[in-house]
Parts: sequence; C-alpha cells; structure tokens
Amino acid sequence: MIVVDAMGGDNAPSEIVKGCIDGVDQFGLDEIMLVGRSENIKEILNNEGADLSKYHILDAKDIIYTEDVPVTAIRRKRDSSMVRGLEYVRNNPGSVFVSAGNTGALMAGGLLRVGRIKGIDRPALAPVIPTLEGEMLLIDAGANVDCKVENLVQFGIIGSIYMERVRDKNRPRVGLLNIGTEETKGNELTKAAFHEMSPLENINFIGNVEAREVLSGAVDVLVCDGFVGNVVLKLIEGVAQSMFAMIRTEVEKSTMTKIGAGLAKPAFRNIRDSMDYTKYGGAPLLGVKGGVIKMHGSSNREAVKNALFQAMQFMKRDIVGTTTEQIAKLEGDIK
Repeated sequence: MIVVDAMGGDNAPSEIVKGCIDGVDQFGLDEIMLVGRSENIKEILNNEGADLSKYHILDAKDIIYTEDVPVTAIRRKRDSSMVRGLEYVRNNPGSVFVSAGNTGALMAGGLLRVGRIKGIDRPALAPVIPTLEGEMLLIDAGANVDCKVENLVQFGIIGSIYMERVRDKNRPRVGLLNIGTEETKGNELTKAAFHEMSPLENINFIGNVEAREVLSGAVDVLVCDGFVGNVVLKLIEGVAQSMFAMIRTEVEKSTMTKIGAGLAKPAFRNIRDSMDYTKYGGAPLLGVKGGVIKMHGSSNREAVKNALFQAMQFMKRDIVGTTTEQIAKLEGDIK
C-alpha cells in the first residue's frame, strides 16, 4: 500500500491529494491511502470527481509543521498525519510512506516509529541528481551530519542496491567524495572509508571522486557524510538557479541575443526540465525497515504523481527486503 501524508508540505492538502488522483489515474493504482484530516481530504476528492473506492483515508487531526522541532513533534504529535502514516508502514511491511512535510521530523520518525534495518546504524537521505550522463544518487544528503567509517560503507551498499533495483543501473559505479582521487587524499574518515570499501565485491567501488567530476556523470552513487552532502546538494541547486538568471540577463541585452535565445529555446527548455525536481518525485530514506520517501516541501501535483511512481517501484523491487538480505550477508565485513 502506498501511504501519503496529505497534510505535509507547503501546498497541502490540495496539491497533495490532486497529485494522488493523477497518479492513481495514470498508473492504474487499485488503492492508495491518504493520511490527514478526513473532511479536507474528502472535499478535494469529491470536487475532483475521484473514484472514492480507490482511496482509503486514515484520519489524523494534528499536523507537524515546518517550524516544529523534529524529535519533539514526532513524540508529542502522535495524532499527526506523519506519525500515523509512519506507524502504518511499521505495522504493514511492504508499504511505502510518502511525505512533503518537515524533513527533520520525517527522518526522526523513520528511526523512532519505523526503525532501522538490522546492520544499518544510520539511515540516509538519498536524492537523485541529474548529470551529463543521466542521473546520480547522492547519499547522504543531510540525515547524518557526523558519520563514522561504517556509516559511509553502508551508504555505498544501500545506495548501490537502490540504483540497481529502482533506477535500473547495472552494476552502478560507487564513488567516495573527496578532495583528490588518490587513495591517500582526504581526512581520516575518507581515507579509512576508502580502505574499507575497496575490497567489497558486492558494490562496484571506483574510488575517490572530486567535486568537479560530480555532474559529469563519473559515478552513479556518490557517498559522503550528511554535512558535505547537504552542502553539495544546495550548491548544485544554487548554481543552477544562478546560471539560468545570468543567461536570462544576457539574453535581454540586445535584439540579436533575443533572436538567438528564441532559436535556442527548445534547448534551454530541455536543460530546465532536466533540473526540475518534480520529475524525480522525492528522495528515499534508505536503511529503515519500511519505505519512506521525502518529497520537496513545495511539491506540486506533478511532483506528487511522480513520487507515487517512485513508491510503486520501491515496493515492486522490494528494496527493504533486498537491502536487509545484502546487509545480513555483509554484516561481519562492514562493522
């Protein structure tokens, strides 16, 4: 069952519910569960003419807001849409929870309400990022600011499993983000992680990767701690926004550049679309005992629809089960 936090995010509940309607119609889903204030959810479903037989509603009166303290909110707001949804996933193996709500609360809830896969010390947030060769999984993007060697090793394993099973990458290339490609480069953490990851046969570890290589498509899975990963993610977003703004400014400077921009408009549109977060749906929280997908806080109905497709693939490919099996086999090697 796909379970959606109808009250999480800047555009909830309207865009969330409408996106679910689009997903149910386009992907042929037989059922979906919406968690939140039932009266609001029913009103939107009725106004959109949805087939009510396909929608289960789990009533939750409370809401975890962006400004709430994550752990406190998870512990105190037990009747919130996020907590109720996470508890459903915990009690119903194979289900996936999708939310655009408070990121910190979702990560805390994943740990406190769903729990970790045995052998995984810390779950990681793993968004997909466009590159010149297609796409790349960044892991961790902010769930763990401080990491140990075993955390980075585990990130490489669970990231590789996700890219292979959900994104259909055959033997995904796993790289460790560092300040140089040589084995001796980096701090004590990255040097030790390189040493531990190199002999592993279940992942295609290609070694260290410098930041300038990230968007070239050098790797399919980029491993780093959550502090570095979050900086990388936001820097990429900022550079993309700045570049488009600079191009727009230059285009407006003369009639000739305006004409040239008009001719190149399809190319600009394709680049813009490739950077559009709505196409990727959301970032999975990998390493917990249930499916958890975090959407962007400002997700619209298109992003919600695509997050449902991602959730479908997560269930179909049994990511939790596969990760559990792989980690169990390697538990002695990565501790």
